[in-house]
Amino acid sequence: MFSTAADRRVLDDRRGTRAMTWIMAIMLFLTVLAAALGLGTVNAAGTLDRQLAGRLTVQVVTADPAVRDRDARAALAALEQMPAVRRAEMVDRARLTEMLRPWLGDASSDADVPIPALIDVDLSVPSEEAAARVAAGVRAAAPTARVDSQSRWLSPVAGFMRTLIYAAAAMVLLMAAATTAVVLLAARAGLETHRDTIAILHMLGSTDVQVARLFQRRIALDTMVGGALGTLAAMLAIWLLLRQMTALGSELLSAGALTQGDWLLLALLPMLFAAVATVAARIAVLGRLRQVQ
Repeated sequence: MFSTAADRRVLDDRRGTRAMTWIMAIMLFLTVLAAALGLGTVNAAGTLDRQLAGRLTVQVVTADPAVRDRDARAALAALEQMPAVRRAEMVDRARLTEMLRPWLGDASSDADVPIPALIDVDLSVPSEEAAARVAAGVRAAAPTARVDSQSRWLSPVAGFMRTLIYAAAAMVLLMAAATTAVVLLAARAGLETHRDTIAILHMLGSTDVQVARLFQRRIALDTMVGGALGTLAAMLAIWLLLRQMTALGSELLSAGALTQGDWLLLALLPMLFAAVATVAARIAVLGRLRQVQ
């Protein structure tokens, strides 16, 4: 894959080498950022699914406080008797008051305001069937109760995360395709630049495969050097962004942190792109040389 000192003397093109190196650095910088976005979103989506799977909220919404308290106690008692329920806890009214204060102001603490009774429920085995059985049991014990799945509330967020994942994957594929196109153009330009040198090599007995090997090693080295620079810069930028995300204190944003496996995968991208560039350069050079002959 790597070129020797003799190879570099045969294909002396310092200006083209510098251009190729910086182009690959930019390509890998953008690719690593897109890949990090996709991996972080996958981690955040997985954490969100684990946290919300099997989470239910029971609401008792009625203006009569006596009926509301009666049905709330009946629903809580029914939940505590269900094998499918791992935890059922009544949400304190003071906590509800604080949650509603940004919208209702001081009126949220007024005893006459009909604040719904809420019960947080965790299922033992998260499934739609278990949630349906629990909902039916709650409605039988408390007719005014309403059972909502927390995952349903955040389904738009989950859909947005899936869109981000697909967009990041598409970006990585597009960057790989763009890299291949750049390599093809660089290989063809190198053939035109070194046409006389290639003719002399053929006169000395070199085969098309040997000539192609010179180009593919040179391009692979440029890709590795530029890719390493771009990857290091991107990983530094990602690390700084992750530090800022952690400082915000948001659970959802913190869940998008990269794991050790994610960092390793990002570090392997330059080698993957170098392999793609090597294959593309070999195909381009051999195809062009066969056309010339």
